[in-house]
Amino acid sequence: MKPTPLFTRRTLAIAVAAALLPVSALAQSDNTLRMPSMEVVGSKDDAIARQTGAVVVIDREQIERIQPTSTEDVLRRVPGINAKTEEESAVVSNIGIRGLSASESKSLVLEDGVPVAPGLFIGNDRYYNPRIQRMEGIEVLKGSSSLRYGPSTIGGVINYKTKTPEGVAVSTRIGSFNTREATLEAGGRSANGDAYAGLVASKAKSDGFLDRDYDMTDLMFKAGTAIGDNQNIGFKYSWYENDANISYRGLLLDDYRDRRTYNPAPDDYFLTDRQAFDINHEWHLNDRATLRTLAYWSEVTRDYWRYAVDTPASNAAGRWVYTDSLRGNNRSFERWGVESRLNLDHELFGLISEAEFGVRFMKEESDDRTIDATRARDRRGDLRAKRADLAESLAGYVQNRFVISERLAITPGLRVESYEQTRRERVQNFNPVNASESTRNTEWLPGIGFTYQLAAAAQLYGGAYRAFSPASNGVALDGLVDQKLDGERSDNYELGVRGSQGIYTYDVTAFYMDFDNQVVTGNSDPSLSQSNAGKTLHYGLEAALGIELGAGFSLDTNATWVPKSEFRTGVNDGNRLPYAPEFLANVGLNYTQGRLSTALNAHYRGDQYGDPSNRKDIPADAAGGIWGGQMRSYTVYDLLAQYQVNDHLRLQGAVKNLTDKRYITGLRQGIYVGPERTFEVGMNYRF
Repeated sequence: MKPTPLFTRRTLAIAVAAALLPVSALAQSDNTLRMPSMEVVGSKDDAIARQTGAVVVIDREQIERIQPTSTEDVLRRVPGINAKTEEESAVVSNIGIRGLSASESKSLVLEDGVPVAPGLFIGNDRYYNPRIQRMEGIEVLKGSSSLRYGPSTIGGVINYKTKTPEGVAVSTRIGSFNTREATLEAGGRSANGDAYAGLVASKAKSDGFLDRDYDMTDLMFKAGTAIGDNQNIGFKYSWYENDANISYRGLLLDDYRDRRTYNPAPDDYFLTDRQAFDINHEWHLNDRATLRTLAYWSEVTRDYWRYAVDTPASNAAGRWVYTDSLRGNNRSFERWGVESRLNLDHELFGLISEAEFGVRFMKEESDDRTIDATRARDRRGDLRAKRADLAESLAGYVQNRFVISERLAITPGLRVESYEQTRRERVQNFNPVNASESTRNTEWLPGIGFTYQLAAAAQLYGGAYRAFSPASNGVALDGLVDQKLDGERSDNYELGVRGSQGIYTYDVTAFYMDFDNQVVTGNSDPSLSQSNAGKTLHYGLEAALGIELGAGFSLDTNATWVPKSEFRTGVNDGNRLPYAPEFLANVGLNYTQGRLSTALNAHYRGDQYGDPSNRKDIPADAAGGIWGGQMRSYTVYDLLAQYQVNDHLRLQGAVKNLTDKRYITGLRQGIYVGPERTFEVGMNYRF
């Protein structure tokens, strides 16, 4: 493939935008405006101690130490999270929490409090994955505390916190597979500190492992100002584009065993772009009441162009052989929503109390087109099918944290989600049609949690709550018939203890999730995607331990044990969910001395299955059908280093997959292979 310049006209435009930031916005001041945003955990000193569920907060320093290529590089180091990486840049999201399948997300992903999945009610939740280059922190919240944030909180909530850059900084990185990356950060405040403007712009290109190249551009602009003494308003605009040479096809078995390194679908492309804006308003009504309002809009376009295969020829060749028939599965998603939250401190019941009231309205719409083309008419062809999916949802919630004593606080809450879904068919098999169907559903989601300070070094926490994930339009209105499906409901329970003592910090959590009607796409039992069936049971333990060893050394460890993650009904009764390993573990040995910082990280993932039937053998041919098999456990080591040359310049380097481990990350129409050993070097210069 012919290399192209890292900086294009689009990148130049971003640089010009940085240069055109108002001079006043680049002035520095100690009287700084705090940019308003919706946070899941919060930034106060006692924010974690107030949560009734397990919490992980990752700051910018921790992210930079990992030197991640994608958000999944960070998340797979969090206890309870299994990231099913399909390619190193994680163009699509595959995250499972606490034994939930990593191929079927049941967790809510936010950016600055805004949903990032293209469709929460209409599907699909995988087509957009935020870029790590714009992030300064990540909040992961599980348990009853997550009830406040929306649908699909069965596993929990992940909230990415974007950067608010100060001054000007440039980062670059080059590495294996001809990977090149550059990020510009520029921002500052007015002379009196009551206004802010800044941007983060990234460009990344790579030939990719297995020649799966990508070309990514990401831009985020933020601005905000104070309105009088008690109000702040903030605005964020983001734009993202990625042309990725990836497909749903992996290597066939013999080529995997022979350690072949070629792109199994060299002409398939996954083309994504997204633009979005958020407006945050924060109003401190008085010393005891704060009203926050968030309005947001986003549009995602995903064009997926795939060539058809010649199955007999593929079997004979031992690799995929393609025809000249090209199909575009092209979808676009639009969403807008408004959410308000009122936080109120009161003593209405004779107890110190902290109440939160919230309401949210959201509308989603997608346009789904299937285009039949040929190699000669590359990405131009005839409209084979067209449909539109719509959903409107209204949610309300209330919770109250009762401070019973200096040690004990109890937090009951209730969330209500009411939504209507509609599917409209417009073209089928090249012929115009005019048909539609709708369905409605309302979910009542109660919960209660508590925190209890056992001792100065130990806090007990826990709770119980009902969570749900809505069946998407394609399932709820399958065949253009109202399937009368409830949401996927789960009764969740959690009990944990966390704290710190001397050189130790720790957090241990037991969890139990009882699904009423989980739907798993592609399941070999058709009834599981057509009715309120699919009982599953999940329980296990998470544990994290940090130790300051002294002499500059520290140890960060965590482990997840999920002995039960299984189907309880249907033909797969007793089988383990796909992409839900029993064991996950991470160990990080860190060393910091003066300006030098190094880390040796180990990530372990246990055995897991590729489909609900729990077949152990991996298919050797290209016959199609359900792909499955057992993926063996593996451990990957990363060696990372940073050196702060002076106040302006930081150098960094990494060797990832240090031992060049060959391992399988997924099975879907072939074998997805984890990246081989890679080398990276980079720098950050702050002006």
